[in-house]
Amino acid sequence: MRTNIVLDEQLVEEAMALGEHRTKKDLIHEALRVYIRLRKRKDLSELAGKIAFSEDFNHKRLRRLRG
Repeated sequence: MRTNIVLDEQLVEEAMALGEHRTKKDLIHEALRVYIRLRKRKDLSELAGKIAFSEDFNHKRLRRLRG
């Protein structure tokens, strides 16, 4: 889809330097992917009170197993 927009040139330059994108198109596509991923991420506060842990749940033991 072709769209014409006016972008803040300082933001574009800073983002291109940080992300090492070759083109503005690459930069915008990456920005959209990041935006979508962040918006889809579940807010952990929404899960408060909805998770029931087992009586024998031991998070410290699980950390040792991963390490």
